[in-house]
Amino acid sequence: MERCCWRAWPASWPEPMDALATLLAALPLELAREDGGAALLVALLPAFLLFEVPLNLLILLGVLRWFARQRFQRPFASAYRPRVSCIVTCYSEGPDVRKTLQSLCEQVYAGEIEMIPVVDGAAVNRETLRAIREFRVDPLLYPRRHLRPIAKWQRGGRVSSLNAGLAHCSGEVVMALDGDTSFDNDMVVAMVRHFADPQVPAVAGSLRVRNVFASWVTAVQALEYLLSIHMAKIGLGEWNLVNNVSGAFGAFRRSFLDKIGGWDTHTAEDLDITLRIKSYFGRAALRIPFEPAAVGHTDVPVGLRQLLLQRLRWDGDLYFLYIRKHRHSIAPRLLGWPNFLMTLLTGLLFQLALPLIILGYCLIGLLVLPWPQLLSLGALIYLVYLGVTLLLYGVLLLAVSERPREDLKLAPVILLFPLCMLGMRCWSAVAILNEMLRRGHEESGMAPWWVLKKGKRF
Repeated sequence: MERCCWRAWPASWPEPMDALATLLAALPLELAREDGGAALLVALLPAFLLFEVPLNLLILLGVLRWFARQRFQRPFASAYRPRVSCIVTCYSEGPDVRKTLQSLCEQVYAGEIEMIPVVDGAAVNRETLRAIREFRVDPLLYPRRHLRPIAKWQRGGRVSSLNAGLAHCSGEVVMALDGDTSFDNDMVVAMVRHFADPQVPAVAGSLRVRNVFASWVTAVQALEYLLSIHMAKIGLGEWNLVNNVSGAFGAFRRSFLDKIGGWDTHTAEDLDITLRIKSYFGRAALRIPFEPAAVGHTDVPVGLRQLLLQRLRWDGDLYFLYIRKHRHSIAPRLLGWPNFLMTLLTGLLFQLALPLIILGYCLIGLLVLPWPQLLSLGALIYLVYLGVTLLLYGVLLLAVSERPREDLKLAPVILLFPLCMLGMRCWSAVAILNEMLRRGHEESGMAPWWVLKKGKRF
């Protein structure tokens, strides 16, 4: 029996199920002709249900669990106040680096904070070096705050700066921070309390966009950061499945950093060190918490070209790390079964396979489907993703956001968000292919070519 919903199609249009059957070569033509709804469902499955529903459901369940726990949790108080060393990697921030240092001075943490800004390529990066040298810490206003800058005259890249800071720091807890990121004044208190548990080698902090309304590009990124970093990591953190300790804002136990040899060469050092830490999860009951109360504010690319170049590097690095560098480490005996399965889902399938599937899906649709059917199918997919975005955004405002009035201003961006994310997924596929065919990570501006060349080739 034919479904009445397809009777709404004008008689002049070709039947959509034939085109969908062509698009899905694995689907028998007879099934498509008998039931266009089934063909449409199968068309959506690879891009949406197969990958994204389980992950979003896991995140939502984690968020609800976190929210319920927060309602009955007593305020945390601890006498644990270790010395904290903040390694601030600087390259071309100029005077903006003072905002970072000032926000560290103003922390309400009662313990010692050692600020170590490392100026990479100081011989040419004079403006940033001058801004740090002119910065003064008033010992009366900010007791127990110590500024110890390092000028690295030859450029060596971010990893080189982090390891230089690690070699000169004296804290029990080490924070890796970006020079263009400032922090709420209770950030250190919120992060450090987790290290009272000896089973915690690292803590991930939350990032918000500082230049939210500089352009439509930054507004879309602001919503993306809220959903994919702030909210998603709350949900994953409840199951000890945090997938990455952000390079712009993360904290580590010094003894554990020494154990694994600090940061490693190449790019995407944040995901790299997270995977190296997680390789101990199968041997010990370790955990990486996410702390939503520890908030950093960072500047994101204002123009579309700058954003695309940034994501070309970020998404290409994912293939390099998962497939080339850490393919032997992705095993249940090292990661433990929960993180092994999560790495397969989020890393290999969601971040590597899904962009290629979506790009292929879009290209085949453009080549095969007539325009009326293509627009109708595109509208349906848009509505599905819009509904998911509205659901996540609603949960964010009601259960997660510590700044709901500020986050409510991003509501108009929701209409644009699914289209932008589709575009970024397709661009992610381009970045993956660039890494597969051209080893694009070796062209990264995050480190000089000779540093990347000297690193081990995978």
